[in-house]
Amino acid sequence: MLYSAFATIPATRFPPCLVLACLLLAPFLPARAELMLHPTRIVFDKNTRATQIELINNGSKPASYRISLVNRRMTEAGQFEAAESEQDGERFADAMLRYSPRQVTLQPGTAQTVRVMLRKPADLAEGEYRSHLQFDKLPEAEGSASIENQGTSGTQIGVVLNALVGAAVPVIVRHGASSASVKLAGLTLGKDEARHAQLALQFEREGNSSVYGDVSVTFTPKNGKPQSLAQVKGIAVYTPNRIRKTMLPLQVPDGVALAGGTLDVSYRDRPEAGGKLLAQASLNLP
Repeated sequence: MLYSAFATIPATRFPPCLVLACLLLAPFLPARAELMLHPTRIVFDKNTRATQIELINNGSKPASYRISLVNRRMTEAGQFEAAESEQDGERFADAMLRYSPRQVTLQPGTAQTVRVMLRKPADLAEGEYRSHLQFDKLPEAEGSASIENQGTSGTQIGVVLNALVGAAVPVIVRHGASSASVKLAGLTLGKDEARHAQLALQFEREGNSSVYGDVSVTFTPKNGKPQSLAQVKGIAVYTPNRIRKTMLPLQVPDGVALAGGTLDVSYRDRPEAGGKLLAQASLNLP
């Protein structure tokens, strides 16, 4: 049986130094987070065939989670919805992924390793495949929430659960040659219902693989110094989507008017991937 390749790893109490290390690896964690996951994104490429994800109970009560593989598609607005079957251009990875264990119970201050293994079929077509490893809290679960759903705080696109019932981590399989490029377009400065400044823009992706990175927005007044207005981490555009539209809230310093200068937007690989500049665009403000 394929799952015999995995040994069920018991939950163990997490040493304080290791908890600290995981916290350092996941910045912007909200206080009182109960479940921490690391990493929050899995990519199989080249010759990688196995990996693992760590679950850490940072709460004060025991918690149980059921683990499953699900398929989801991303809308142009960056939201996820259930995908029962593949549509044009979609490629799911669930048929070639195996994982163990399938259910865990974590005591306060303990961790659990979940092993994930890839078995590629011999006739696998070149391209990128994706499914999501979902963690549903038991027994009071009433639903689940993706850690990738972006809030409006302009910080990190979630990496933990805080009194939620579940999370889903994308698992990506790349086979053969892969490439992607992206550009930023449609920059429009506006205001939300509370009259706070926000920037609309869209990501336009090309190629056969997804893109994933961090966005920063700065404003440079004429003859002035650049000022940071937004930092949003972990924005992805998944295949087969060509476009993702988003609205970024801007944190404008007191006394600063967004006029007579330039808004600059950059999109870069995550620091752990090298921080390469993927795309940039500017908006001149009269």
